[in-house]
Amino acid sequence: EQGYETGEHAPGLKLGGCGAYKAAHHIIKTHAKVWHSYNNTWRRKQRGMVGISLTSGWGEPVDPHSQTDRDAAERYIQFHLGWFANPIYRGDYPEVMKNYVGKKSAQQGLGTSRLPTFSVQEKTYIKGTSDFLGIGHFTTRYVLQKNFPFLQVSSYHTDHDLAELVDPNWPAPGPKWLYSVPWGFRRLLNFIKTQYGNPLIYVTENGVSETMQCPQLCDEWRIQYLKGYINEILKALNDGVNVKGYTAWSLLDKFEWNKGFSERFGLYHIDFKNKNKPRYPKASVDYYKKIISANGFPNPREVMS
Repeated sequence: EQGYETGEHAPGLKLGGCGAYKAAHHIIKTHAKVWHSYNNTWRRKQRGMVGISLTSGWGEPVDPHSQTDRDAAERYIQFHLGWFANPIYRGDYPEVMKNYVGKKSAQQGLGTSRLPTFSVQEKTYIKGTSDFLGIGHFTTRYVLQKNFPFLQVSSYHTDHDLAELVDPNWPAPGPKWLYSVPWGFRRLLNFIKTQYGNPLIYVTENGVSETMQCPQLCDEWRIQYLKGYINEILKALNDGVNVKGYTAWSLLDKFEWNKGFSERFGLYHIDFKNKNKPRYPKASVDYYKKIISANGFPNPREVMS
């Protein structure tokens, strides 16, 4: 969407209303081809797995008793996660995506939907092409219904007919889009369990950056973020969600898309101004080490011998 719709990221194309959908369509078909290639050629010998890693926030209805808000929250998830996961696990784009993009395309006087369609053969070929689901997750939004007039220039975002809100009490230590809302992760994982047949899940990205440099390397907010989100994964495991692994994002400060080196996600601080790029452990390193060594949360009362 940011590469083919808004042009913020490479390749910088601004193909409003259709570019992101076309790019995703090719990604999904290409992923399926790679999966089948491995399945037919290498699986028997290597006994490996091929999956896909998708990034999605969680959408929570502003008013859980409002059907329109619940429907808007459902659209939020389907237009993010379901866009890719639904074809791979269920054989086609989510019905709500097909309905909304199709309706808006018709209102614009287009003969066909801006959302491409899969042939019957393609649906069969794509369905089931993931041995595991990788999930990148960072934050949550409250969601409510918002109608966009169809006379506007079409875009992926206006196709949703929803507005996103945040709670001002949510911690926001990093970039303006990333609020710490741990409970949303458990709900997302349970959604995946019920929607896609409880697939094997690896959490491939989860973490928070800092926009302000911390000279003392005292990233207490990252410790609290990790603690909250990992705890919600533990609750999801107890719910029966099939989470197999977790990866904190990320080990090192690095080049972050169009933000360059200004946003730091790393557990280790990198001095980019030094030609040798020395690395310094932040406070979160010691905390995460304890989680790894204990294979869970360390007991704060335990005395180290």
